[in-house]
Amino acid sequence: MYSSSNFPLALYFIAISLLMHLPALPHSAAFQALQNHTVEARDWQLKELFGTTPDRFSRFSLEAAGLFLDYSKNRVDPNTMHLLCDLARERGVEPAREALFTGEKVNTTEHRAALHTALRMPRTQTLMVDGHNVGAEVHQVLDRIKQFTDRVRSGEWLGHSGKPITDIINIGIGGSDLGPKMVTLALRAYGHPRLRMHFVSNVDGHDLDAVLTSVNP
Repeated sequence: MYSSSNFPLALYFIAISLLMHLPALPHSAAFQALQNHTVEARDWQLKELFGTTPDRFSRFSLEAAGLFLDYSKNRVDPNTMHLLCDLARERGVEPAREALFTGEKVNTTEHRAALHTALRMPRTQTLMVDGHNVGAEVHQVLDRIKQFTDRVRSGEWLGHSGKPITDIINIGIGGSDLGPKMVTLALRAYGHPRLRMHFVSNVDGHDLDAVLTSVNP
C-alpha cells in the first residue's frame, strides 16, 4: 500500500533497488500486487479489524533487541504482511542485510564496508574486514573513551588551572552536533552534576562567543 503511512518503507525499497540494480519499484511484480491489494484495504476500519480479530494485537506486534513494535493499528492483515514480505524478498532485502552485517563492501561509492553495526557488537563477537578484527578495534577505542570519561567525571583529569573540568563544549555541525546532543539528552539522568554540556553548531563566531561568555576558562 503506497500511502503516506508507509512512504519511508517504499523509499527504503527504492534505495535497495538502486544499490542492487533492480528494476524500478513501480515495475516490480510484488509492488504491483501490493497496489492491487490497496483497493481492498483502502476502506478498512480499525474498529472492524479489531472486532473481527480479537487477538489482533498479539498477531501484529513483536518485541526484539529491547524494542517493541506494534503495527496492529495499521490497515494490514495477514495477506498484507505476506505481500510486504514478498516485496522485501523480491528486492533482495535479506541478502543486503546479511552483506551489511558481515562487513561486505556495500558502500559502492567509496568501495568500503558500512560498519555501523560493529559499533554495537558484543566484545566477544568477531567481524573480520580486510584481515582486521573490526570488533576488537572498536572495543579498544571504547575502552580508551571510558578511561578518559571516568577520569573527567571523577575529577582526576584536571584543566590547565589544575581544577576539575566543569564545562564541556562540543563543536560540530550536522551529525557531529546532533549525535552528541541526542546522546546527552537521552542519558541526562546519568550525567555528573558537576559537568555542564554546551553545543556550538555554527561557522559564525558569534555562536561560539555566546557560549564562551557563559563559562570560566
